[in-house]
Amino acid sequence: MAASAGARGAGQREGERIVGGLDGKVAVVLGASRGIGRGIAQELGAAGATVYAAGRSLQATPGHFGSLTETTDWIAANGGTGIPVRCDAMVDADVAALFARVEAEQGTVDVLVNSVFNSPEFGQSIGTRFWELPLDIWRDVFDVGTRTAYVASYYAAPLLLAAGKGALIVNVSGRAASRYRYNVAYGVGKAALDKMTRDMAHELEPEGIAVVSIWPNVTRTEHMDAARAADPDALAELDTFETPRYSGRAVVALATNPDLMRRTGTSPWVAELAAAYGVVDEHGREHPLPE
Repeated sequence: MAASAGARGAGQREGERIVGGLDGKVAVVLGASRGIGRGIAQELGAAGATVYAAGRSLQATPGHFGSLTETTDWIAANGGTGIPVRCDAMVDADVAALFARVEAEQGTVDVLVNSVFNSPEFGQSIGTRFWELPLDIWRDVFDVGTRTAYVASYYAAPLLLAAGKGALIVNVSGRAASRYRYNVAYGVGKAALDKMTRDMAHELEPEGIAVVSIWPNVTRTEHMDAARAADPDALAELDTFETPRYSGRAVVALATNPDLMRRTGTSPWVAELAAAYGVVDEHGREHPLPE
């Protein structure tokens, strides 16, 4: 059973979420315009953090799902502070500029979330053998999903160190790190991300800074909702999937836990964190730990 909110630090429980647990903290979320990154940014903001929501889609545009301003508008509507920042995570200079801005405006970073992934393009590669895919799949998965986390962590490190003990890096990974899933490039990228998590955790542990990979299960994204809207018979199990904000609530619980360092270097399922901390999704649902 989860500890009470008081045992985790500042903040009060509202149903099965922590409100105010991150008051005065600063979070940076890369990949915050849609999907899991958006859900994490929303819940960090609702918990009181000032959230820099970074990604390529600043404004909503026809034919595209989600935008940074939609994410930060949601945060504002729920009593938080969200700052949209256009940043192409594949451009190192953009990432450097993002953290230079955060340093100038805030001085520190308490939570960094790396959730950059090229989901629309990747979906077309699922189930295709490596020699039948274009070589660009490596860039789409490894560079976009893994190298960007390294670059962001590199530029964030001085600000995390300035925040001191209790700061946190979260990398959004998945079960493909340990077993075959989708295709070869995807598995290699996730395995590298988890290895990077463990090695960064080793180097940051003396500073009291945690690094954790999280493994969401199949998550209900905007693309899935669009598929359901186009075909009501599609994705019959959609309502049972995890939600992006479920991942977000697990990250908030992790970030507000005074025993955070016990998790550093690990790769828990989102459902594992949720069970440990008493978290449910925004619909009040618990989700089973995947086999």
